[in-house]
Amino acid sequence: MRPRGERRIIVMAEGGFDLNEAKTAVGVMRYGRDTTLAVVDSTKAGMMASEVVGTGTEVPIVGSVREALERTKDANTLLLGTAPRGGGLPDAWRAQIREAMRAGLDVINGLHAFLSDDPELSAAARDASIDIWDVRRVPETHRVADTRAHTLPATVVLAIGSDCNVGKMSTMLEIDAIARKRGRRSTFVPTGQTGILIAGWGVALDEVISDFTAGAAEDLVMDAAREASSQGDLILVEGQGSLVHPGYSGVTLSLVHGSAPDAMILCHQAGRTAIRRYTLPIPPLSRLIQLYQGISEPVKPAKVIGISLNTFGMSEADARAALDRASQETGLSATDPVRYGADTLLDAIEQFSARMPDKSAASNTTTKGAA
Repeated sequence: MRPRGERRIIVMAEGGFDLNEAKTAVGVMRYGRDTTLAVVDSTKAGMMASEVVGTGTEVPIVGSVREALERTKDANTLLLGTAPRGGGLPDAWRAQIREAMRAGLDVINGLHAFLSDDPELSAAARDASIDIWDVRRVPETHRVADTRAHTLPATVVLAIGSDCNVGKMSTMLEIDAIARKRGRRSTFVPTGQTGILIAGWGVALDEVISDFTAGAAEDLVMDAAREASSQGDLILVEGQGSLVHPGYSGVTLSLVHGSAPDAMILCHQAGRTAIRRYTLPIPPLSRLIQLYQGISEPVKPAKVIGISLNTFGMSEADARAALDRASQETGLSATDPVRYGADTLLDAIEQFSARMPDKSAASNTTTKGAA
């Protein structure tokens, strides 16, 4: 692929450009270092991206790749920016992807279906001399988790959720940014395709064979720990799915046990009462805290220390009321880190870290052995 910093992106999001379906596109626009020039979604053509997802004030939504190419003469990358259920490639996208390839655009693909394994599209890429990056393709070597991350000197914090698509990645990126402004040594650990695109490294854990998913999470934390030398350093792990999600709970459990967090931040979309695409009710936040702490306790105990609420689309009064309710129910600090900043959550982490027993003596041997 082209070197980082040189991508000028057209996002393919046909029929699915919204906060829930297009979190890859939204994450890249909000946090990425590359420039997004246009979004393709014929159902919202004529609008600006910010009108739909709250970011991308200068990014137009157009009806086709051809229109995007006509409006953006210097585009060099097509990003498949939505997450259709099952991760498959919609048949209707094929012609538009081929058109982008013929125009010389590299393709970044976050779907479970790998374009480089697709005979038609891989041949089209060769003919056009362009690159395909299947972001979810994982390393060929696997490892079963063996508790190497349990005694790392840094404070490891994992984002957990009430459901998928509630803001776990955004929460950790916002905390990471504030921590760096405060002069803290902080590392964001990407565990999904969007985080990988933003940070430039990581593993998409939902693509790893289940026996090795916790091991892959552990490896990521150990990689981050090579830059961490004290308890004051932060390792901020992007969460995936939810323990109560009937489809995605497996990767969530693997993250809790593999990353071995010291603390967790519970993320929830204010006003959401049922698991997306299901009729199952989301348990109260207090019950979710019990579940996550209970599932971590036998392996490595971790405490939920803060609440991150996604209040996008709510009025100021409703957002403030939702935060107050969450704090009253859980007894924990609550904020919307995108709307109000992540200082409250970082304060909670720092207070927790200051009370933690010193792990450095035991961790030196562990980290050297893993290196």
